[in-house]
Amino acid sequence: MQAIFPMTSLPEEQQVMKLLLDLLKNEQLHLVSNDIASLTEVTAQKTALVGKMAALASSRHHALGTAGFAAQETGMQAWMTERGSSADASLWQQVLDLTREAKEINRVNGMLINKQMAHTQNALNALRPNTQGLDVYGPNGQASNATANRRFVIG
Repeated sequence: MQAIFPMTSLPEEQQVMKLLLDLLKNEQLHLVSNDIASLTEVTAQKTALVGKMAALASSRHHALGTAGFAAQETGMQAWMTERGSSADASLWQQVLDLTREAKEINRVNGMLINKQMAHTQNALNALRPNTQGLDVYGPNGQASNATANRRFVIG
């Protein structure tokens, strides 16, 4: 009975990972098309799915620990070797493959977000007046460089 316990959440983990993978692909489409409104919705869904995945993995890790294995992915591999069936091993491999694919798509999405942020920053910089080298008069009536008194707070 204890031998199947770590497998209890694995079918649900596979389903949630498939949903997350589809959502990441959808997010990528929204990033490419610069559809900010849809991205906000996708982010909320993604957060919920990641939370669910974390809870399922935690449950599996707890079951592995209770069964005497390391409460992490290496423990799952050891459990598979010692007690898992070929169907269990196949399902575990599918979850690992889906996870790797999701991580790669998430990495690409991060690059797209960084590119979009750089583009936005460049657009903002283009809108700022170029005051470098221009003298303006300060409150005391003396000429001063306009950029000397600018301070930005980054938080």
